Amino acid sequence: MPLYLLDTNILSDLVRNPQGRIATCIAQVGEKSVYTSMIVASELRFGAAKRNAPKLTAQVDAILAALEVRPFDIPADREYAKLRFHLEQAGTPIGPNDMLIAAHALAGACGRELA
Repeated sequence: MPLYLLDTNILSDLVRNPQGRIATCIAQVGEKSVYTSMIVASELRFGAAKRNAPKLTAQVDAILAALEVRPFDIPADREYAKLRFHLEQAGTPIGPNDMLIAAHALAGACGRELA
C-alpha cells in the first residue's frame, strides 16, 4: 500500500475546503495511507497563530488530530543530507522546510503525489 505524506500546501487546501478535491483523494486512497510531518504541522500552526484566528486554529487542530503526525527522525536525517547534497550539486536548492519535508517523505518511502 503506497503512503502519502501530505505537505503544507495540501493540508492548507484541506483546511480551506474540507469537502474538496483533497478530501476526495484521501477517501480514495484511504485514511491509513496518508500522514504528515511534524514540520508540516509546525508550519500550519505557525500560519494559524500568525493570523490570530481562533476558527482557523480550531480547523488546523481538527485536521492534525485526524492524521498521523510523524516526527522527523532517523533515517530522515540521512535522506536530508543526500537530498541537500544532490540539489546543491545540481544548482537547484529548495527552501529549508521544503527540503526537510521532502527528506521526511523519502524516508517514509513516499514516491507519489496525492493530488
